[in-house]
This record gives sequence, structure tokens and C-alpha cells, in this order.
Amino acid sequence: MYNTITGTATYTVVDIRKTFEGFESDLRMIARRTGKWTMDYVDKIFHDVIKLAEAKYLSSVSIALMDSSEKPIRAAKFIVNLQGNAMTGDRAGGNDWSNIPYTTLTIVLSYNSSWNNLTKEQQNKFQANNDFQIGWIGSRVDTTFSHLSRTVGQLYASNGHELQKQNFQ
Repeated sequence: MYNTITGTATYTVVDIRKTFEGFESDLRMIARRTGKWTMDYVDKIFHDVIKLAEAKYLSSVSIALMDSSEKPIRAAKFIVNLQGNAMTGDRAGGNDWSNIPYTTLTIVLSYNSSWNNLTKEQQNKFQANNDFQIGWIGSRVDTTFSHLSRTVGQLYASNGHELQKQNFQ
């Protein structure tokens, strides 16, 4: 006789919010350490990001410190896994960024197929219905950050919803 055990993680909007708490802490810490964004601006970014996350429209979120020629010199990428198995995650941290002169901070949202399958009208309606705070525009930033060294960072998770942080220097 064979016993088979299967486990499927079911997560809720509360789990998504818990997962993104680590992202929010990292976002705030990076903004403070670089001095590039106000906390009011960070609040606006996080508002929009969490709305997209709750609707399961995000593939990843990247934060990059750009030099004067708009080339990333440091980055953190947060990759969404909607089918993870981790029940809990790590604490935020590892953000020893600094305020480097003549640099800017940028954030790039990468959407998944669920978002991309919406019409432009549906996307605009979603943003309007969720009171988006930022006028998001397209980006040409290469979020593979292939010219930088990558290290695996924290895994933020709650009941199978995962957000894997990768650091680039």
C-alpha cells in the first residue's frame, strides 16, 4: 500500500501583502540610504506595486541605481513566484547602498501574461479603479543586469506566495 501526500499552498491577499512587506522595507531602506526618493514618493510606488501584486499581474520588480549615462551600477530584483512552497520568509535587509553623486534611482515593473493579455482599456481601467499614484511609462532598462555580479538575497514568502530577492553589484 502506498501513501501519497500532496501539498498545495493556497494564499490570500493577506499573504501577498505579507510577502511584499519585505519588499516595502527594502524599498524604503534603499530610498533612505541613497537619498534619491522621499518617503512620500516611496508610499506612492508601494501603493501601485501592491495593487498589481494583489491582482497577480507582476512578474518582477527591479530597483536600480543608475549612473549619469543611465547604466545600472547597482540593483535589486524581486521575482514573483505564484506557485511557491515556502510558508514563511526571511527578514528584509542587505541594503548597504549609498548616496553616490550623479546617480538616480529607478524602478522597473515587469508584468506577467495576465496583465499583458488585458487590453489597453482594461489596463487603464484597473489603474483608475485602484487610484494609481505614479504615471508608469515604458522602460529600456535591461533588468537582467548582466554586466553586474548577482547574489541571491532574501526569500519573502507567506503560504506559498514567494518573492525572491536578487542583488546586483
